[in-house]
Amino acid sequence: MDVIYSLIPGMMFFGVLLVIVLVWAVKKGQYEDMEGNANRILLDDDDDMLRDSDKLKDARAEKK
Repeated sequence: MDVIYSLIPGMMFFGVLLVIVLVWAVKKGQYEDMEGNANRILLDDDDDMLRDSDKLKDARAEKK
């Protein structure tokens, strides 16, 4: 039972600390753009790669 008297204030401290960190992250804009990075990786600069592969195909076709 004596352990509870030290665990309750400790968990309250960690709870308050968690809320402070959450508020800080929201104010810093951590959660502003939740979809941006997920979409950015899908919309990579593949056009350059496609153009290069088309040039290679054209160059191979000219050699034949």
